[in-house]
Amino acid sequence: MSDPSALFDEIDRLRAQLRIDAARQLDKWQAWRLEPDFAASATNLAAYLALRHYDLRSVQRDLMALGLSSLGRLESRVLPTLDSVAAALAALAGRERIVGPDEAAFFAGELELLGRSRNLFGEPAGERLTSLLVTCPSTAADDRSFMLGLAEKGVEAVRINCAHDDADKWARMIEHVHSAGERTGRRMRIFMDLAGPKVRTGAVAALRHDKHAAFDDLIAVTEPGELRRVGKKDAGFAVECTLPEAIEASRPGDRLSIDDGKLEAKIERVDDGFFIARVVRCDAEGYKFKSEKGLNFPDAELAIPALTAKDREDLRFVAARADAIDFSFVQSVDDIESLQDALEEVRPGDWSQIPLVLKIETPRAVRNLPELIVRAAARQPAAVMIARGDLAIEMGFTRLAEMQEEILWIAEAARIPVIWATQVMENLVKTGAFSRGEMTDAAMAARAECVMLNKGPHLMKALGELTRLLGRMDVHIHKKTPQMRRLTSW
Repeated sequence: MSDPSALFDEIDRLRAQLRIDAARQLDKWQAWRLEPDFAASATNLAAYLALRHYDLRSVQRDLMALGLSSLGRLESRVLPTLDSVAAALAALAGRERIVGPDEAAFFAGELELLGRSRNLFGEPAGERLTSLLVTCPSTAADDRSFMLGLAEKGVEAVRINCAHDDADKWARMIEHVHSAGERTGRRMRIFMDLAGPKVRTGAVAALRHDKHAAFDDLIAVTEPGELRRVGKKDAGFAVECTLPEAIEASRPGDRLSIDDGKLEAKIERVDDGFFIARVVRCDAEGYKFKSEKGLNFPDAELAIPALTAKDREDLRFVAARADAIDFSFVQSVDDIESLQDALEEVRPGDWSQIPLVLKIETPRAVRNLPELIVRAAARQPAAVMIARGDLAIEMGFTRLAEMQEEILWIAEAARIPVIWATQVMENLVKTGAFSRGEMTDAAMAARAECVMLNKGPHLMKALGELTRLLGRMDVHIHKKTPQMRRLTSW
């Protein structure tokens, strides 16, 4: 049987140490001039980071045996939970009475997160609690019915990707959003995605007669304009990389992924301006190289600025018209500072009112996530987007399954909203056919504050199914906490 007195001593020591560790971490963050309305959230995040440096599994089991909190759902209320547990243990052990937090203080973090979510997305439609975000296709610029259809489906927000189209088309999309809102009485928020540095294939050269690369083939990846430096003796295929820094950062043994993982290779030799890699995985029929396909360098540290010259130009439009800005390829605190400085230039006075959504796409962004959140939220409303497509390629699909959970926990500890993005119901959106795995994945997305769907011919059907699914899941689980509603299946 668990000993309440011994457990109290252990929890009491933990409480004291966390307050020291959290204060030390918070002191480092204070240099960023935390806004008063984020100070409590930053304190809770600091305490959560300190807590997760301990292995508490044995303590959890002992607490469960006494009918107390197992500490497994304390993300938004770290110290209040420990204080409450300590008060209960003190009573069980006959120790001096400890006054735990009152109900308002205990749930304050949960209410903060809810308020920030509502400010960002608005009130969710219907019975679901999870908001919906939809990526706009280029055709939405000339199709009023698209935005009207989204509004009628109860969609909370639309996403305009600045990597595509131009300001004229973006303006027409926004006009259609406003028109749909006037007709339906439902305002949809406008999220605009800064393109960030493009890591894409450029020109392609087949150095032999075959048109498709196969397993064990050698391929060359060059800086722009350097295809001529590669000959048949070097590789069977050559392709440009639009980002020279990626070539410079690559080393023998590093992995290369092309076109969302359709081809994977391992770098064997690095030369001035190009490298040679051997194909280690592709489809049985081979892979045909094309320009404008994504390149990922999972093992290379691409320490390049997230804010490009194009982004700075686009920001003049975005800052004036968007309800929120999605920051692509953000990896460092310097990236946050650059964007906030640029925002202040193009929208002085109230730039800090524009929410900033941090797109987490790389291992470096994951490592820096707490600092990215605090640096952003110190000055303006912030949220996190789990960009699962790039993240899966960069970290591996197995690691992603674990990491998307940890990102959810960190964001909840910081009390900021999360957008669950990339390939949600993708098969249904593109083909109209259901997939059991995709439905399960979408059900898991209910733990985020918002779910993003990408464009596709069967989008409206997918929205209907997702709305029904989220409505059912929201009454079964809230974040990590199962909701013990009455079951009717048995």
